[in-house]
Amino acid sequence: MIKADIVLEVARVANVPKQKAQESVDMVFNAIRDALAEGQKVEFRGFGVFRVKERKRGVGRNLKTGEAVQIPPGKTIKFKPSSRFFD
Repeated sequence: MIKADIVLEVARVANVPKQKAQESVDMVFNAIRDALAEGQKVEFRGFGVFRVKERKRGVGRNLKTGEAVQIPPGKTIKFKPSSRFFD
């Protein structure tokens, strides 16, 4: 399923024009992205939790030269599904 499929499903279920559904889906995704960018967790009961996780810095290898390369610390997004996710 891609974003366009979600828009079509929202339009069908809510019985609204596709453009309105597109705006609604965009607003939800933007709210999620903004919350994660601020370091907040985003929780959907019965679905799961998105949270920002710090990544440690480390050492990698350049595959062509074999040279060690420093990998800077960063952030990533982790998703933990609800225990009811697969019920």
